[in-house]
Amino acid sequence: MNECYLGIDIGSISTKGVLLDKDDKVIASAYIWTEGNPTQATKKVITQLREQIDSNYVLKGIGTTGSARKLIGLMLDATVVKNEITAHAIGTLSRHKDVRTILEIGGQDSKIIFLENGIITDYSMNTLCAAGTGSFLSSQAKRLGVEIEDFGDVALQSKNPVKIAARCTVFAESDLIHKAQAGYRKEDIIAGLCRSIVLNYLNNVAKGKKIHGPIVFQGGVSKNKGVVHYFEEQLQEPIFVDEEGHLMGAIGVSILAHKSSKQKEYTWDMKDIAFETKGYECKGCSNHCELLKIYKDGNLIDTWGSRCGKF
Repeated sequence: MNECYLGIDIGSISTKGVLLDKDDKVIASAYIWTEGNPTQATKKVITQLREQIDSNYVLKGIGTTGSARKLIGLMLDATVVKNEITAHAIGTLSRHKDVRTILEIGGQDSKIIFLENGIITDYSMNTLCAAGTGSFLSSQAKRLGVEIEDFGDVALQSKNPVKIAARCTVFAESDLIHKAQAGYRKEDIIAGLCRSIVLNYLNNVAKGKKIHGPIVFQGGVSKNKGVVHYFEEQLQEPIFVDEEGHLMGAIGVSILAHKSSKQKEYTWDMKDIAFETKGYECKGCSNHCELLKIYKDGNLIDTWGSRCGKF
């Protein structure tokens, strides 16, 4: 029997999953929309992964990361539960051992990770505003009547990108509408939007810190050739986009599960787990805590949200 290790990255927009073999090679992968239901999305991912491998694989470890990592970690009895910074760094280093800067722009947030000799030295995240993220780009592509998959190619056709104020989604949309109504060419508006995303990222996420190469760009926005082009223009460094970049968090946490001393044999019927959460307000004291009760196969296994320590 062959061993494999499951890594799941559960984000607000998408859920990614991978199965790695004992050599940390991807043998199965899945990418689906979370659709506001991380438990159901996780079950779908596990089903898709299982269908891609032979029956002679034994699951020996599970790792979870992303915004719903703790919830899904509890549901799957995960070997390892890690934050996105650690997971992305470990995953990237497994593919690019000399990386010094990781740029990541996802569906609703963005981050930057600095490394020296394989060790994280600094990082920064922006989760407060969706300007410049994948969901923002998708909405603007729809507004302009361009498929999001073609956004980068259209941007590269521009010879005169317009200036777009992308520090805030409201201002960016207003500016974009004004430029379109004023008669600017569509490719110039799209190029300006891609460039403003880069400038916004460097100012508000990187915060003016020195960025050293080699640089790896990850997240859904890394597939946008226009954004990659303007990163290279601003940083005067080549930007490497890995084909597995959208899976790197899942890859990293799967590797951590592989390295963990808490490995055990898991069954593949995890997708059949009856997992339910119920929220209610506790009135046992003046805190009036908003609690979340978590049930697995009908049994209460945990309660989150208590500030007084009662639960």
